Amino acid sequence: MTASDTNIVTLENVAKHFGAVRALDGVDLKVDAGECLGLVGHNGAGKSTLMHVLAGTLSPGAGSMGIRGHDLTGSYNVTAAGENGIRCVFQELSLCPNLTVAENARIFHPSLTGWGWKRRAGAMIRDKLDEIFPGHGIHADDVVGDLSIGKRQMVEIARAFTTTDTPLHLVILDEPTSSLDAHTSKQLLDFVRKAVGEGQSCILISHVLGEILTYSDRIVVMKDGLVVASRAGSDFTRDTLVAAMGNVVEMEEIKEREARDVNRDHAPLVIEARSDTGQDSVPFVAHKGEIVGLAGLASHGQTAMLLKIYDAAMRGRNTATVSGPVALVAGDRQTDGVFHLWSIARNIGVRSLRNMVRNGLIDPAAEAEMGREWQERIKIKAPDMNDNILSLSGGNQQKALFARALASDAEIILMDDPMRGVDVGTKLEVYDLIRAEAQKGRTFLWYTTEMDELYNCDHTYVFRDGAIVADLSRGDLSEEKVLQSSFKASA
Repeated sequence: MTASDTNIVTLENVAKHFGAVRALDGVDLKVDAGECLGLVGHNGAGKSTLMHVLAGTLSPGAGSMGIRGHDLTGSYNVTAAGENGIRCVFQELSLCPNLTVAENARIFHPSLTGWGWKRRAGAMIRDKLDEIFPGHGIHADDVVGDLSIGKRQMVEIARAFTTTDTPLHLVILDEPTSSLDAHTSKQLLDFVRKAVGEGQSCILISHVLGEILTYSDRIVVMKDGLVVASRAGSDFTRDTLVAAMGNVVEMEEIKEREARDVNRDHAPLVIEARSDTGQDSVPFVAHKGEIVGLAGLASHGQTAMLLKIYDAAMRGRNTATVSGPVALVAGDRQTDGVFHLWSIARNIGVRSLRNMVRNGLIDPAAEAEMGREWQERIKIKAPDMNDNILSLSGGNQQKALFARALASDAEIILMDDPMRGVDVGTKLEVYDLIRAEAQKGRTFLWYTTEMDELYNCDHTYVFRDGAIVADLSRGDLSEEKVLQSSFKASA
């Protein structure tokens, strides 16, 4: 193989199989110095597997690897990746939850030793957080497990860009904005362009196509373990990018679809709640069959409201008035969603066990049938639903959590940013499924950090500092109004 000195990465015919699953089936990829490479494709297309190979956490089964002009085929690993200035922020975050922010920063930098290392590590990560995410509100001595998922993501991203004695050449960002609101997402992406302009390289993986089109110098499309397109970012439009991925519909069509007519004056009230701040300008109410959006800057009370409603329904706490059983689709799937030791089918069926008991025991045939039904309905990419849930890509794990809620008897579905890491085509199919279920009378409370998703909602509550500061109808909804309400309370 040949590798130019201007190439940070040169991969040729890289393959990786997991049993019968061909995660990578002969991938060629180059990343130049001072380039932001956008990488897109459906869940299961091979993107995350390819990034694990680049990070050294997986060894390819075949193919050659050139890193910064050197052939490292057969000798590439995590240590070699670090020595060559390659770091990865994985979709499933890898921080140690029992350590502080400063201690997590130290993991990347063995040269931080001796008296005062924690102070130096804390100053290093704080300075980088200040540079990327001004106003982040994170302290070096915060225990990572106590932070929200959005703040944990900010810490992991900032840590990847810190340097001590080893130069940084390439940072891989796998769905870096999946837990960030629009404001912090823009902060990050603007920083990425700045870093690229200074000669660093970045691989940006995102299902938010606007991010890919706006910030990428070159875009690579993967499908079924192969690269199917690679062109300059300016050569793609939304339509051609969606077509290259294999989608037949486009995200912008959401805004053009006919609004649902939910008569709030006649539909039964199923939820009534207030925040704990005592400063609400707007009460939180939801009617039967409504899709209600929750928006605003991350960690400003949206998840707290969902958990308040969940506690009232499931644990009988007097925190809200809730009429009907609920199910929660967690956004932080590794902490709050999947059961790591269980199969895909059992993870889907756990919310519906009561309906699968025969003679005091769980009927395995009923469990398997539910798994097969929802694999087909929500298109979970898995060769066997009896495989462990962690065998799925992150996006397919999220589909399983969604299937768990929709397969249950819940009349109210609470969704805590549930589309993290889910591809565009699947999102559109799930959106249609949500609307169909709402037409049947199910109520959805939908916290999302993606503006496009709010157009599926009948109305949207905007949160700021734990209080609801605006209630925007579908017709009044715009990114400008959401951001304006997020930064100062409505008059």
